[in-house]
Order: sequence, then structure tokens, then C-alpha cells
Amino acid sequence: MNPIVVVVHGGGASSISKDRKERVRQGILRAATVGYNILKQGGSAVDAVEGAVTVLEDDPDFNAGCGSVLNENGEVEMDASIMNGKDLSAGAVSAVRCIANPIKLARLVMDKTPHCFLTDQGAAKFAAANGIPTIPGQQLVTERNRKRLEKEKLEKDAQKADCQNNLGTVGAVAVDCQGNLAYATSTGGIVNKMPGRVGDTPCIGSGGYADNDIGAVSTTGHGESILKVNLARLALFHVEQGKSLEEAANASLGHMKSKVKGVGGIIMVNKAGEWAVKWTSTSMPWGAAKDGKLHSGIDFGDTSIINLS
Repeated sequence: MNPIVVVVHGGGASSISKDRKERVRQGILRAATVGYNILKQGGSAVDAVEGAVTVLEDDPDFNAGCGSVLNENGEVEMDASIMNGKDLSAGAVSAVRCIANPIKLARLVMDKTPHCFLTDQGAAKFAAANGIPTIPGQQLVTERNRKRLEKEKLEKDAQKADCQNNLGTVGAVAVDCQGNLAYATSTGGIVNKMPGRVGDTPCIGSGGYADNDIGAVSTTGHGESILKVNLARLALFHVEQGKSLEEAANASLGHMKSKVKGVGGIIMVNKAGEWAVKWTSTSMPWGAAKDGKLHSGIDFGDTSIINLS
């Protein structure tokens, strides 16, 4: 039996206010626990990452699903992707509106179409055909994100947006008892983005990657920067070259920072059950469940461990 592990992240962040910190921490613990329980019951890595990310999409404190940031028209457009390291099957959606869980739609693209990626109207039509209910777009909009959009519009135009302000994504990686790996990543994108803007999250190799022979990665950070360096695949390239997961995460994040001044974060796992969590943003909420213990943190040097019942 392979060691089962799930690792989740709640997005790189410039800073998380004191009043939100505890809610964010609890959200991460819930997501990691759900993912770990799926694995414990013999579920697949793909089921575990989908389950964990669904929890975060349903939590208004994270930039995915309900709680997604707003584009310049005040609307929610979401991106998500998922990948199975066993056979490299993958599913992704972008610019989707009016559904609660884009990650579930990405999973359906992977499982029920010959394609990897559906967008906008095509994704909406596919969702309807597969019984995914639509919800009013306003149901995904939170008061906090309305205020964020107003503030962003007042402070600067989108071209000058500060990379550090736009890092929210959620993601998960897992290894199941069969030794199969998977990743899932989901986001609402960046505040005040142009309608139709798509970042790294749904792009296989940037927002995440999973290959049983190397490892699974989910990334977060400034989407345009991540796309330019193919961050997820770059991290796994370093693993292929013989680096440990930690070294690989550090090297790829370092490259992105020096090359394009981009900051972000990475979570990784391999089939041996080793895992790593690294970030160059100010903070990154994360949780990792293994051997009945749940490790978690938000800021550098702040790690707590609790026992899972």
C-alpha cells in the first residue's frame, strides 16, 4: 500500500487580515480533511483533489467558486483544471459563469469528452448537457469582492495592477493507495481583469501538472508570470533532474521571480508520499494530511500539526 497524502493551498496572498486569518485556516483544514478522508476510504487521487477543491470553491473566503474576484464589469468568470497522473488525462474550463463548482465541470471534461479544455459558451453548453445546475451570477458575488473591485478601480487601471494583490487561487495535490497522483486548481482570476481574461489556472503545465512517474503540482500566484515560465511543469522538470521536491519548488519559484518578477506558490507530492509547500508571496494558506496528521500554516515559520481522528 502506498502512503496516502493530500496537500491543499488557498492561494498566494499579499497579506491576510487578522479577522480573516482564522476563517481561512479553518477552510484549509476542512478541505484537507475532506480530501484525506476520501483517500482513507480507498478513493482515487482524482476524487480527493476534486473533493478538496470543491470545499474551497464553496467557501467565500477563497478566490474560487463563491468568493471569486470580479472582472471590470463586476462579474464572476472562473477557470479550473484537473489532471490524472496515471494516464495524463486532463480536463480544464475557462471563463465559466453561473455555476458553483468549476472543478466539477473540469472533471467532466476530462471524463466525458475527447478534449482537454472547454471555454465560455461551449463549457456552459456542456455543463447544461451534463446536468450541472446554473445559479444566478450574483450568488457568487460577495460584498468583500464588490469593495475590492471599487478599491482597485480607484487606485489604478488594470495595466498597472500590483502582482502581489492578485494571487488568489485554490488547489490540491494527492497520492492515493494505488500510488496514483492528481492535481486540481481553481480560481476566479484577478480583480478588475478584462472580461475573457484567462490566467494560468486552466492551463495544463502552468496551473498544475500530474505524472505518476515524477510528481503532482498545483500552483498559485500572478497568472501571467506563471504562464510565461510554465511553472508547474518547470518544477517537475527539476524533479526529473534529480532535485528533491523542496529544491524543485524553490528553483522554479526563484526562476519566475528573477525572470519575470513574478511571485507565487507551489504545492507538490510524489508517489513515495513526500510533499513540499513553498511560496515567494507574503503568505500562502496551506494544509497537508499524511499518516493521520494534518500540518498547516499561512505565514513563513508558522506551522501547526493536529491529529486527524
